[in-house]
Amino acid sequence: MAEPTGDRAMPDDQNRLTYAATAAAAAAPPPLAPATLGVKDRTGLGIALMCATSLIFAFQDAFSRLLGSEYPSVLVVMIRYWVFALFVIAMVSRQPGGLRRAVRTKRPKTQILRGALLVVETTLMVEAFVRLGLVGTHAIFTAYPLLIAALSGPILGERVGWRRWLAIGAGFVGILIILNPGGTELNLGAGMAFLCALLFAIYGLLTRHVSRDDPAQVSFFWTGIAGAVTVTVLGIRQWEWLAPVDWIWMAILCVLGIASHWLLIRAYELAEASALQPFAYTQLVWVSFIGVLVFGEVLHMNVVIGAAIVVAAGLFTLWRARVTANRLRSGE
Repeated sequence: MAEPTGDRAMPDDQNRLTYAATAAAAAAPPPLAPATLGVKDRTGLGIALMCATSLIFAFQDAFSRLLGSEYPSVLVVMIRYWVFALFVIAMVSRQPGGLRRAVRTKRPKTQILRGALLVVETTLMVEAFVRLGLVGTHAIFTAYPLLIAALSGPILGERVGWRRWLAIGAGFVGILIILNPGGTELNLGAGMAFLCALLFAIYGLLTRHVSRDDPAQVSFFWTGIAGAVTVTVLGIRQWEWLAPVDWIWMAILCVLGIASHWLLIRAYELAEASALQPFAYTQLVWVSFIGVLVFGEVLHMNVVIGAAIVVAAGLFTLWRARVTANRLRSGE
């Protein structure tokens, strides 16, 4: 039996939302939405690039944790955003219409809000890395697709089918298993990680909302520029010069950020978002290895089990979205 029609999303909107979600899962602003070529024999290359991107994102998070343990998180994010803003300007300048077109938005307040939300989410993510560790933070953050599905009703006025509500419920059971309430003292970082997932879910839904009026080029520009302005206002008072060796780590972090976003853009030029999204979860595997081997984090069994449940539930919601989108295309 098909789910209610209110559970459907337009294919382009769903792809843009999935695309934005993939990028921001790494706590970094998303690149341009894909111009999918639809060439089936290039999907494998797109998947390979997505896996490589997820690996680079994992190393980004490791450097963010390293720097975040020595400096204010907002300072680390501010410098990253300054470099990212230059990257945004360079990328958008090459698009049709250039910067003049990118500035023109029909929803300036929402675009500014998106950029501000992502700055707060990114800053909290770095702080969570320091307090909770890479493994625990990402295990909780993987709940964001479930939060997107749950909030699509109150924010976008959509109905979520009963199958996806079951998946959402299962995912939150997984979160409880990760948190293990009563078994251990809850870490403030766990609350920050969940808040990051919630903020990013709202950001993703707002991205979907503005995509109805603004092309991806415009949203990409405003994400980077509004974010850079916001984080500068919030963080400039905490400015301090980094130690010489830490400037090296910061430079590597920024280079990794540019490289990962360029690879992500290329991946989405080669394959559809629905085919690539599942492979974004490989980042959880990479950060687990880095967290354990580099930072000495402990991979508790409840985290492994809970994260597996959350990922499975998230993949199910993505699969249901793809099924309903395909049904729309076929006219059923």
